[in-house]
Amino acid sequence: MDDKKPIGIFDSGYGGLTVLKEIVARLPQYDYIYMGDNARAPYGTRSFETIYEYSLEAVKWFFEQGCPMVILACNTASAKALRNIQQKDLPGLDAEKRVLGVIRPTAEVIGNFSKTHHVGVLGTPGTVQSGSYLIEINKFFPQTIVTQEACPLWVPLIENNEQHSAGADYFIKKHLDNLLAKDPAIDTVLLGCTHYPLLAEKIEAYLPKQIRVVSQGSIVAESLEAYLGRHPEIAIKCATDGNVSFYTTDDSEDFDRHAANFFGKAVKSRHLELAGDMGR
Repeated sequence: MDDKKPIGIFDSGYGGLTVLKEIVARLPQYDYIYMGDNARAPYGTRSFETIYEYSLEAVKWFFEQGCPMVILACNTASAKALRNIQQKDLPGLDAEKRVLGVIRPTAEVIGNFSKTHHVGVLGTPGTVQSGSYLIEINKFFPQTIVTQEACPLWVPLIENNEQHSAGADYFIKKHLDNLLAKDPAIDTVLLGCTHYPLLAEKIEAYLPKQIRVVSQGSIVAESLEAYLGRHPEIAIKCATDGNVSFYTTDDSEDFDRHAANFFGKAVKSRHLELAGDMGR
């Protein structure tokens, strides 16, 4: 009997699809389940306790589907819930399974992109307030100066398909100006939210040409490939039929309409009612 199961990919909404897109491109042989908690998005302004509760609920659901590995493809969840889930909950749930995030693999390489050793991080208020990027980048690149800027309206703008509006331009320029005012020596800007690649062209347009903009998708995909190579005991449990399925805690038709902007092609999702689902 074949008991291999898909890799779980979780996000508060659509942003994780930009990560899944890169993962599928790099590792198309594996099966994946994507779940967006759209009914309770965005997570960026919610409390530590709430984000932890929601993220743990999602991880439990993935484990019920048999997933041997779950990736929190959400910076806010990675910042505010991952460590607790890994250290406090995972041993009791299933010590042989793995829950990974997107902050650590990004922090491991972001310093390599900077020549000035000055890096800017754009993120949600939750990610910025957690200080996770400051802590993690310092572990790998202690000489690098990291400056953060919280962008509370960027995710709502994107999720409401307003990223091409004049309002979006105003808030993009405002936060980039704030970031560079804090540290004019920045030569690398990390998009510390998986939604932000949809703003990448505008972000690049409002930054000086010498500043490099880095998205996480390809970094996380490369890190996952390396992780599975180092951990064959996990890789052997992952199904390899090349299937991808999608779930959302909100309206599936609405999810499908927006998801293509993030994933790069049409998707067909199913509605999921989590036990503690709110906002429906």
